[in-house]
Amino acid sequence: MIRRMLLALLAGTAVCLVPWTVYLAHTLPDRYDTGQWRAAWVGFDIALLLCFAAGAWLGLRRRRAAVPLLSATAAMLCCDAWFDVMLGWTSAERWTSVALALAVFVEIPVAVVLALAARRLLSKTMPRRSVTLNDIAMREDPRYQRVMGELPAGAEDVARGTGLGRAEVAACLKTLQDNGFVRRDRKGNWISIPQDLREPKPDDYEGADRERVTAFLDAKYANEVALLSWAAEHRDEFGPWSTAQRTSTRLTEEEFRELDAEYRELITRYCQRRRRPAAGEKELSVRFYAFPPPEAVPS
Repeated sequence: MIRRMLLALLAGTAVCLVPWTVYLAHTLPDRYDTGQWRAAWVGFDIALLLCFAAGAWLGLRRRRAAVPLLSATAAMLCCDAWFDVMLGWTSAERWTSVALALAVFVEIPVAVVLALAARRLLSKTMPRRSVTLNDIAMREDPRYQRVMGELPAGAEDVARGTGLGRAEVAACLKTLQDNGFVRRDRKGNWISIPQDLREPKPDDYEGADRERVTAFLDAKYANEVALLSWAAEHRDEFGPWSTAQRTSTRLTEEEFRELDAEYRELITRYCQRRRRPAAGEKELSVRFYAFPPPEAVPS
């Protein structure tokens, strides 16, 4: 409902601006003397400076709030270029204004870069796919978990850390790479790639493959229950490194999908926050479950 109202407001405003723009085009004078000229432009440049500074701060921390700020900064740069060119069009410096607006790293090019950066931040997601039989095979083989646990590292460092042979490590890394779990960085080291893996559906398989997928899911949830039980038993040992939240709410299916999408965006942002280990970091198990409870269980 809110989305439809917003779209209607935007469309209605666009329609109303057509006659207003035509009216201004026929009534506004070509020249107009005004006061506070210096304050207007200095204030605009200060606002632009603050947008750049805030955008850099948010961008370094990979905050989603950088998206609207980068978009606003790009729009302000376009406005700056427009008024620089148009207000100086009748002066001897008109072509200087045009050159500054279109020159490399000035106004319009920077606005384009910022708009593309905002688009990239907005659309940046983890690779999303369903778990395959190859994934299940790798999860059942402890060598792959040992190799992943040593990353980021070079192949030789992985071999030393896992105690596996170099050829064995190379084969594991090749399989992981083919399935999208790892890649090489610029220095030649192997790094892991976060993925959004969806549960496989047993009904999509037949025969032994269906039984294998079903067994995989059963083992997965048994492990989840065991992990949650362990966390509950040791809840007083984690210090500041744990949190828990439970609630119940009533949502439509569309609202539930929005909640799921926003959670995945949040996880994506933190999973891709940096690619190198940082001092003081810890590996954390993060889980999100939402489901209709049985009627006999109180909320």
